[in-house]
Amino acid sequence: MEINIEGRQLPVTPQLRQQVERKVRRLARLVGDNARVEVIVGEEQTRSSKDRYTVQISLPGSSHAIRSKVSALNTSAALDLVLDKIEAQLGKQKGRQTAKRHKGAPMKRLALSRSGQLSAIEAGNEREETSVGEQENEQIWSRIKEIRRLPTRPMNDQEVIAEMERTGATYFPFYNQETDSVNVMYRLDDGGYGLLVPALEEV
Repeated sequence: MEINIEGRQLPVTPQLRQQVERKVRRLARLVGDNARVEVIVGEEQTRSSKDRYTVQISLPGSSHAIRSKVSALNTSAALDLVLDKIEAQLGKQKGRQTAKRHKGAPMKRLALSRSGQLSAIEAGNEREETSVGEQENEQIWSRIKEIRRLPTRPMNDQEVIAEMERTGATYFPFYNQETDSVNVMYRLDDGGYGLLVPALEEV
């Protein structure tokens, strides 16, 4: 993978270059080893120190425009955030390509019930789908200042509560064995617990 790094109002030190190259190489699994990645790291004079450092990544050789820019408290945080955005764009592009290859093939649509079970959607109950443009998508992403990766594993309610009591966590995502879906346990103000279970709104 060819990685070009440019600094704007910020010197690209050997340490910074090594950090950028190490993190950017995770894109190789999505774009291949022959891809070219342009990285611009900069420092801007802003009112808030939380937006002072910026990282922009672009893939000029891709079939669709892949580019994103993020501002954060430091270059490391900005780099992590912008890589998440680039991966999301690449995943969306890959999904479009896969859908194009399978165009015309029958597609089975599923609905998630309140109990966490999947079932087929019958004809006539489909919802109208809307697509989000690239510019609007970028505006939405620009509001996200932090992304946390929380690993999940199969657990039951009692195990989750015990883990939350041990760690003092206010919420805990996990794979619920009883509902066969990803749920979120959270603390209530009165000292109890609440459980979020994914469910589609009834039409």
